[in-house]
Amino acid sequence: MKFELIMALAIKEFLALLRDKRSRIVIIIPPIVQLLMFSFAATYDLNNIPVAVYNRDAGSLSHELISRLEGSPNFHIIKRIHHEAEIAPLIDNRAVLLVVNIDSHFSADMRRGQSTSMQVILDGRNSNTAMTAMNYLRTILLDFNRNWLEKQGQAGVKTVLDVRNWYNENLQSRWFIVPGIVCLLTLVVSLLVTSLSVAREREAGTFDQLLVTPIRPVEILIGKAIPGIVIGLLESTVIIIIMIMLFKIPLRGDIGALYLGIVLFLLSSTGVGLMISSIAVTQQQAILGAFLFMVPAVILSGFSTPIANMPEVVQWLTYLDPLRYFLIIVRGVFLEGDSYGLLFNQYWPMLLISIVSLAFSGWLFRHRMY
Repeated sequence: MKFELIMALAIKEFLALLRDKRSRIVIIIPPIVQLLMFSFAATYDLNNIPVAVYNRDAGSLSHELISRLEGSPNFHIIKRIHHEAEIAPLIDNRAVLLVVNIDSHFSADMRRGQSTSMQVILDGRNSNTAMTAMNYLRTILLDFNRNWLEKQGQAGVKTVLDVRNWYNENLQSRWFIVPGIVCLLTLVVSLLVTSLSVAREREAGTFDQLLVTPIRPVEILIGKAIPGIVIGLLESTVIIIIMIMLFKIPLRGDIGALYLGIVLFLLSSTGVGLMISSIAVTQQQAILGAFLFMVPAVILSGFSTPIANMPEVVQWLTYLDPLRYFLIIVRGVFLEGDSYGLLFNQYWPMLLISIVSLAFSGWLFRHRMY
Protein backbone atom coordinates (compact mmCIF):
# COMPACT_ATOMS: atom_id res chain seq x y z
CA MET A 1 0.00 0.00 0.00
CA LYS A 2 1.49 3.32 -1.15
CA PHE A 3 1.37 5.68 1.84
CA GLU A 4 2.59 8.69 -0.17
CA LEU A 5 -0.17 8.32 -2.76
CA ILE A 6 -2.82 7.97 -0.06
CA MET A 7 -1.63 11.13 1.70
CA ALA A 8 -1.50 13.00 -1.62
CA LEU A 9 -5.11 11.99 -2.28
CA ALA A 10 -6.11 13.02 1.25
CA ILE A 11 -4.47 16.46 0.80
CA LYS A 12 -6.25 16.82 -2.54
CA GLU A 13 -9.53 16.01 -0.78
CA PHE A 14 -8.88 18.65 1.90
CA LEU A 15 -8.16 21.28 -0.77
CA ALA A 16 -11.30 20.35 -2.67
CA LEU A 17 -13.37 20.70 0.51
CA LEU A 18 -11.95 24.12 1.34
CA ARG A 19 -12.23 25.40 -2.23
CA ASP A 20 -15.87 24.41 -2.71
CA LYS A 21 -18.30 26.88 -1.10
CA ARG A 22 -20.96 24.24 -0.42
CA SER A 23 -18.43 21.98 1.28
CA ARG A 24 -17.18 24.82 3.48
CA ILE A 25 -20.74 25.49 4.61
CA VAL A 26 -21.18 21.81 5.45
CA ILE A 27 -18.04 21.84 7.59
CA ILE A 28 -18.47 25.18 9.35
CA ILE A 29 -22.24 25.52 9.72
CA PRO A 30 -23.89 22.40 11.16
CA PRO A 31 -26.97 21.39 9.20
CA ILE A 32 -30.31 22.29 10.72
CA VAL A 33 -31.85 19.22 12.23
CA GLN A 34 -35.02 18.41 10.32
CA LEU A 35 -38.31 18.36 12.19
CA LEU A 36 -39.06 14.84 11.09
CA MET A 37 -39.93 12.48 13.90
CA PHE A 38 -40.95 8.88 14.05
CA SER A 39 -44.41 8.82 15.66
CA PHE A 40 -43.57 5.84 17.83
CA ALA A 41 -40.00 6.73 18.83
CA ALA A 42 -40.53 10.43 19.58
CA THR A 43 -42.55 10.44 22.79
CA TYR A 44 -41.93 12.26 26.05
CA ASP A 45 -44.54 10.30 28.01
CA LEU A 46 -43.12 8.01 30.67
CA ASN A 47 -44.91 4.76 31.43
CA ASN A 48 -43.85 1.89 33.68
CA ILE A 49 -40.95 3.82 35.18
CA PRO A 50 -38.78 1.22 37.00
CA VAL A 51 -38.84 1.92 40.74
CA ALA A 52 -37.26 0.29 43.78
CA VAL A 53 -38.78 0.68 47.26
CA TYR A 54 -36.86 0.61 50.52
CA ASN A 55 -39.61 0.56 53.15
CA ARG A 56 -38.35 0.41 56.74
CA ASP A 57 -41.75 1.25 58.19
CA ALA A 58 -44.10 -1.46 59.42
CA GLY A 59 -47.15 0.82 59.61
CA SER A 60 -50.15 0.81 57.30
CA LEU A 61 -49.66 4.32 55.94
CA SER A 62 -46.38 3.50 54.19
CA HIS A 63 -48.02 0.47 52.59
CA GLU A 64 -50.91 2.64 51.44
CA LEU A 65 -48.48 5.05 49.81
CA ILE A 66 -46.66 2.18 48.09
CA SER A 67 -49.97 0.80 46.83
CA ARG A 68 -50.64 4.15 45.19
CA LEU A 69 -47.33 3.82 43.34
CA GLU A 70 -48.26 0.31 42.25
CA GLY A 71 -51.66 1.49 41.02
CA SER A 72 -50.19 4.28 38.93
CA PRO A 73 -49.63 3.56 35.21
CA ASN A 74 -46.48 5.68 35.36
CA PHE A 75 -44.57 3.54 37.85
CA HIS A 76 -43.58 -0.11 38.01
CA ILE A 77 -42.07 -1.40 41.25
CA ILE A 78 -39.50 -3.97 40.16
CA LYS A 79 -37.54 -4.32 43.39
CA ARG A 80 -38.19 -4.20 47.14
CA ILE A 81 -34.95 -3.40 48.91
CA HIS A 82 -34.05 -4.85 52.29
CA HIS A 83 -30.62 -3.29 52.81
CA GLU A 84 -29.25 0.18 52.04
CA ALA A 85 -26.30 -1.32 50.17
CA GLU A 86 -28.69 -2.47 47.42
CA ILE A 87 -29.51 1.11 46.37
CA ALA A 88 -26.28 2.11 44.62
CA PRO A 89 -26.01 -0.89 42.23
CA LEU A 90 -29.60 -0.39 41.06
CA ILE A 91 -28.96 3.25 40.12
CA ASP A 92 -25.46 2.61 38.73
CA ASN A 93 -26.65 -0.17 36.41
CA ARG A 94 -29.77 1.77 35.31
CA ALA A 95 -31.99 -0.99 36.67
CA VAL A 96 -34.28 1.65 38.19
CA LEU A 97 -34.85 5.34 37.58
CA LEU A 98 -35.60 6.15 41.21
CA VAL A 99 -35.52 4.61 44.67
CA VAL A 100 -38.17 5.47 47.28
CA ASN A 101 -36.70 5.35 50.80
CA ILE A 102 -39.34 5.40 53.59
CA ASP A 103 -38.15 5.96 57.17
CA SER A 104 -39.05 3.52 59.95
CA HIS A 105 -41.07 6.23 61.79
CA PHE A 106 -43.12 7.27 58.76
CA SER A 107 -46.54 5.96 59.89
CA ALA A 108 -45.96 6.84 63.57
CA ASP A 109 -45.05 10.45 62.77
CA MET A 110 -48.05 10.80 60.48
CA ARG A 111 -50.44 9.53 63.17
CA ARG A 112 -48.93 11.88 65.79
CA GLY A 113 -49.56 14.80 63.44
CA GLN A 114 -45.87 15.46 62.90
CA SER A 115 -44.28 16.30 59.57
CA THR A 116 -42.21 13.47 58.14
CA SER A 117 -40.02 12.97 55.10
CA MET A 118 -39.65 10.38 52.37
CA GLN A 119 -36.34 10.23 50.57
CA VAL A 120 -36.27 9.82 46.77
CA ILE A 121 -33.00 8.93 45.02
CA LEU A 122 -33.10 9.73 41.30
CA ASP A 123 -30.85 8.81 38.40
CA GLY A 124 -30.04 12.34 37.21
CA ARG A 125 -28.07 11.38 34.09
CA ASN A 126 -31.14 12.16 31.99
CA SER A 127 -32.38 15.29 33.72
CA ASN A 128 -35.58 15.63 31.66
CA THR A 129 -36.69 12.09 32.42
CA ALA A 130 -35.80 12.47 36.11
CA MET A 131 -37.77 15.70 36.43
CA THR A 132 -40.81 14.17 34.69
CA ALA A 133 -40.72 11.16 37.01
CA MET A 134 -40.35 13.48 39.98
CA ASN A 135 -43.46 15.40 38.94
CA TYR A 136 -45.45 12.17 38.65
CA LEU A 137 -44.34 11.14 42.13
CA ARG A 138 -45.07 14.57 43.57
CA THR A 139 -48.64 14.36 42.25
CA ILE A 140 -49.17 11.00 43.93
CA LEU A 141 -47.74 12.27 47.20
CA LEU A 142 -49.90 15.42 47.20
CA ASP A 143 -53.01 13.31 46.65
CA PHE A 144 -51.93 11.00 49.49
CA ASN A 145 -51.43 13.98 51.80
CA ARG A 146 -54.78 15.51 50.90
CA ASN A 147 -56.69 12.29 51.59
CA TRP A 148 -54.91 11.75 54.89
CA LEU A 149 -55.57 15.30 56.09
CA GLU A 150 -59.25 15.04 55.15
CA LYS A 151 -59.58 11.89 57.23
CA GLN A 152 -57.91 13.53 60.21
CA GLY A 153 -59.67 16.88 59.82
CA GLN A 154 -56.30 18.62 59.76
CA ALA A 155 -54.65 21.20 57.55
CA GLY A 156 -51.09 21.49 56.26
CA VAL A 157 -48.64 19.22 54.48
CA LYS A 158 -47.41 16.26 56.51
CA THR A 159 -44.98 14.57 54.13
CA VAL A 160 -42.20 16.32 52.25
CA LEU A 161 -39.68 14.90 49.81
CA ASP A 162 -35.96 14.73 50.48
CA VAL A 163 -34.59 14.48 46.94
CA ARG A 164 -31.05 13.51 45.95
CA ASN A 165 -30.04 13.41 42.29
CA TRP A 166 -27.06 11.27 41.37
CA TYR A 167 -24.65 12.16 38.53
CA ASN A 168 -26.47 15.44 37.81
CA GLU A 169 -27.05 16.96 41.23
CA ASN A 170 -28.95 20.07 40.09
CA LEU A 171 -30.78 18.35 37.19
CA GLN A 172 -29.32 20.80 34.71
CA SER A 173 -30.61 19.84 31.27
CA ARG A 174 -27.45 21.34 29.75
CA TRP A 175 -25.42 18.54 31.32
CA PHE A 176 -27.55 16.01 29.45
CA ILE A 177 -28.03 17.83 26.13
CA VAL A 178 -24.60 19.35 25.45
CA PRO A 179 -22.70 16.00 25.52
CA GLY A 180 -25.21 14.78 22.97
CA ILE A 181 -24.35 17.72 20.73
CA VAL A 182 -20.80 16.35 20.48
CA CYS A 183 -22.27 13.19 19.00
CA LEU A 184 -24.67 14.96 16.64
CA LEU A 185 -22.15 17.42 15.20
CA THR A 186 -19.52 14.70 14.83
CA LEU A 187 -22.04 12.59 12.91
CA VAL A 188 -23.19 15.48 10.71
CA VAL A 189 -19.69 16.64 9.73
CA SER A 190 -18.07 13.24 9.17
CA LEU A 191 -21.07 11.82 7.31
CA LEU A 192 -21.53 14.77 4.97
CA VAL A 193 -17.82 15.20 4.23
CA THR A 194 -17.37 11.54 3.25
CA SER A 195 -20.72 11.18 1.46
CA LEU A 196 -19.83 14.10 -0.83
CA SER A 197 -16.31 12.90 -1.66
CA VAL A 198 -16.86 10.43 -4.53
CA ALA A 199 -20.05 12.14 -5.71
CA ARG A 200 -18.13 15.40 -6.09
CA GLU A 201 -15.54 13.64 -8.29
CA ARG A 202 -18.26 12.19 -10.52
CA GLU A 203 -20.09 15.49 -10.79
CA ALA A 204 -16.92 17.43 -11.60
CA GLY A 205 -15.84 14.88 -14.21
CA THR A 206 -12.53 14.10 -12.47
CA PHE A 207 -13.48 10.57 -11.43
CA ASP A 208 -12.12 9.11 -14.70
CA GLN A 209 -8.81 10.86 -14.11
CA LEU A 210 -8.63 9.27 -10.67
CA LEU A 211 -9.13 5.82 -12.17
CA VAL A 212 -6.06 6.09 -14.43
CA THR A 213 -3.74 6.90 -11.53
CA PRO A 214 -1.63 4.09 -10.01
CA ILE A 215 -3.73 4.18 -6.84
CA ARG A 216 -5.73 1.05 -6.06
CA PRO A 217 -9.47 1.30 -5.16
CA VAL A 218 -8.84 0.51 -1.50
CA GLU A 219 -6.21 3.27 -1.35
CA ILE A 220 -8.63 5.73 -2.94
CA LEU A 221 -11.20 4.78 -0.30
CA ILE A 222 -8.71 5.31 2.55
CA GLY A 223 -7.59 8.64 1.14
CA LYS A 224 -11.17 9.87 0.97
CA ALA A 225 -11.92 8.63 4.50
CA ILE A 226 -9.02 10.48 6.14
CA PRO A 227 -10.46 14.04 5.79
CA GLY A 228 -13.76 13.05 7.39
CA ILE A 229 -12.02 11.41 10.33
CA VAL A 230 -9.58 14.31 10.85
CA ILE A 231 -12.29 16.97 10.60
CA GLY A 232 -14.53 14.96 12.94
CA LEU A 233 -11.73 14.72 15.52
CA LEU A 234 -11.05 18.46 15.32
CA GLU A 235 -14.75 19.30 15.55
CA SER A 236 -15.33 17.06 18.57
CA THR A 237 -12.18 18.40 20.31
CA VAL A 238 -13.35 22.00 19.94
CA ILE A 239 -16.80 21.13 21.30
CA ILE A 240 -15.31 19.23 24.26
CA ILE A 241 -13.16 22.25 25.15
CA ILE A 242 -16.22 24.51 24.96
CA MET A 243 -18.21 22.09 27.13
CA ILE A 244 -15.59 22.15 29.85
CA MET A 245 -14.51 25.79 29.71
CA LEU A 246 -17.76 27.59 28.88
CA PHE A 247 -20.57 25.34 30.07
CA LYS A 248 -18.65 23.97 33.09
CA ILE A 249 -19.72 20.40 32.43
CA PRO A 250 -17.52 18.07 34.51
CA LEU A 251 -15.28 15.59 32.76
CA ARG A 252 -15.26 12.83 35.37
CA GLY A 253 -13.98 9.89 33.32
CA ASP A 254 -10.98 8.88 31.26
CA ILE A 255 -10.25 11.21 28.31
CA GLY A 256 -8.57 8.33 26.49
CA ALA A 257 -11.74 6.25 26.77
CA LEU A 258 -13.67 9.17 25.32
CA TYR A 259 -11.36 9.55 22.31
CA LEU A 260 -11.36 5.82 21.65
CA GLY A 261 -15.13 6.08 21.38
CA ILE A 262 -14.80 9.11 19.08
CA VAL A 263 -12.41 7.27 16.75
CA LEU A 264 -14.61 4.16 16.57
CA PHE A 265 -17.67 6.29 15.93
CA LEU A 266 -15.89 8.23 13.19
CA LEU A 267 -14.87 4.96 11.53
CA SER A 268 -18.48 3.74 11.54
CA SER A 269 -19.95 7.06 10.34
CA THR A 270 -17.23 7.34 7.68
CA GLY A 271 -18.10 3.84 6.46
CA VAL A 272 -21.75 4.81 6.12
CA GLY A 273 -20.77 8.06 4.37
CA LEU A 274 -18.58 6.23 1.85
CA MET A 275 -21.41 3.78 1.15
CA ILE A 276 -23.70 6.71 0.35
CA SER A 277 -21.00 8.37 -1.76
CA SER A 278 -20.38 5.19 -3.75
CA ILE A 279 -24.06 4.95 -4.65
CA ALA A 280 -24.74 8.64 -5.32
CA VAL A 281 -24.04 10.11 -8.76
CA THR A 282 -24.41 13.79 -7.81
CA GLN A 283 -23.71 15.79 -4.66
CA GLN A 284 -27.42 16.51 -4.30
CA GLN A 285 -28.11 12.79 -4.13
CA ALA A 286 -25.30 12.37 -1.60
CA ILE A 287 -26.69 15.09 0.68
CA LEU A 288 -30.17 13.60 0.44
CA GLY A 289 -28.82 10.14 1.27
CA ALA A 290 -26.90 11.53 4.26
CA PHE A 291 -29.99 13.18 5.70
CA LEU A 292 -32.06 10.05 5.09
CA PHE A 293 -29.61 8.26 7.38
CA MET A 294 -29.11 11.04 9.93
CA VAL A 295 -32.75 11.68 10.83
CA PRO A 296 -33.55 8.10 11.94
CA ALA A 297 -30.07 7.77 13.47
CA VAL A 298 -30.70 10.76 15.76
CA ILE A 299 -34.24 9.68 16.67
CA LEU A 300 -33.27 6.07 17.39
CA SER A 301 -30.13 6.96 19.36
CA GLY A 302 -31.94 7.99 22.55
CA PHE A 303 -30.69 11.56 22.25
CA SER A 304 -34.03 13.16 23.15
CA THR A 305 -36.34 10.28 24.09
CA PRO A 306 -35.56 7.12 26.08
CA ILE A 307 -35.04 3.99 23.99
CA ALA A 308 -36.95 2.01 26.63
CA ASN A 309 -40.13 3.92 25.73
CA MET A 310 -39.97 2.88 22.08
CA PRO A 311 -41.85 -0.17 20.73
CA GLU A 312 -39.86 -3.39 20.93
CA VAL A 313 -39.38 -3.59 17.15
CA VAL A 314 -37.95 -0.06 17.10
CA GLN A 315 -35.69 -0.90 20.05
CA TRP A 316 -34.13 -3.73 18.03
CA LEU A 317 -33.43 -1.28 15.21
CA THR A 318 -31.47 0.95 17.59
CA TYR A 319 -28.75 -1.72 17.86
CA LEU A 320 -27.80 -0.91 14.24
CA ASP A 321 -27.32 2.77 15.08
CA PRO A 322 -23.70 3.69 16.00
CA LEU A 323 -24.93 6.95 17.51
CA ARG A 324 -26.71 4.97 20.23
CA TYR A 325 -23.40 3.61 21.56
CA PHE A 326 -21.51 6.87 21.14
CA LEU A 327 -24.09 8.77 23.21
CA ILE A 328 -23.65 6.30 26.06
CA ILE A 329 -19.86 6.68 25.87
CA VAL A 330 -19.85 10.50 25.89
CA ARG A 331 -22.43 10.85 28.68
CA GLY A 332 -20.82 8.01 30.61
CA VAL A 333 -17.36 9.59 30.54
CA PHE A 334 -18.61 13.10 31.37
CA LEU A 335 -21.33 12.39 33.95
CA GLU A 336 -20.53 8.96 35.39
CA GLY A 337 -16.73 8.87 35.27
CA ASP A 338 -16.60 5.74 33.08
CA SER A 339 -13.36 4.22 31.84
CA TYR A 340 -12.39 1.58 29.26
CA GLY A 341 -13.72 -1.46 31.10
CA LEU A 342 -17.16 -0.03 31.73
CA LEU A 343 -17.52 1.03 28.09
CA PHE A 344 -16.34 -2.17 26.44
CA ASN A 345 -19.90 -3.18 25.56
CA GLN A 346 -20.24 0.10 23.64
CA TYR A 347 -16.89 -0.18 21.85
CA TRP A 348 -17.23 -3.56 20.17
CA PRO A 349 -20.64 -2.91 18.47
CA MET A 350 -19.23 0.28 16.90
CA LEU A 351 -16.12 -1.62 15.81
CA LEU A 352 -18.33 -4.27 14.20
CA ILE A 353 -20.43 -1.60 12.45
CA SER A 354 -17.21 0.05 11.23
CA ILE A 355 -15.84 -3.18 9.75
CA VAL A 356 -19.11 -4.06 8.01
CA SER A 357 -19.78 -0.55 6.65
CA LEU A 358 -16.21 0.02 5.43
CA ALA A 359 -16.07 -3.42 3.81
CA PHE A 360 -19.42 -2.90 2.10
CA SER A 361 -18.45 0.59 0.94
CA GLY A 362 -15.26 -0.90 -0.55
CA TRP A 363 -17.31 -3.52 -2.38
CA LEU A 364 -19.69 -0.86 -3.70
CA PHE A 365 -16.78 1.35 -4.74
CA ARG A 366 -15.09 -1.42 -6.74
CA HIS A 367 -18.33 -2.45 -8.48
CA ARG A 368 -19.33 1.12 -9.38
CA MET A 369 -15.95 2.39 -10.54
CA TYR A 370 -16.60 1.71 -14.18
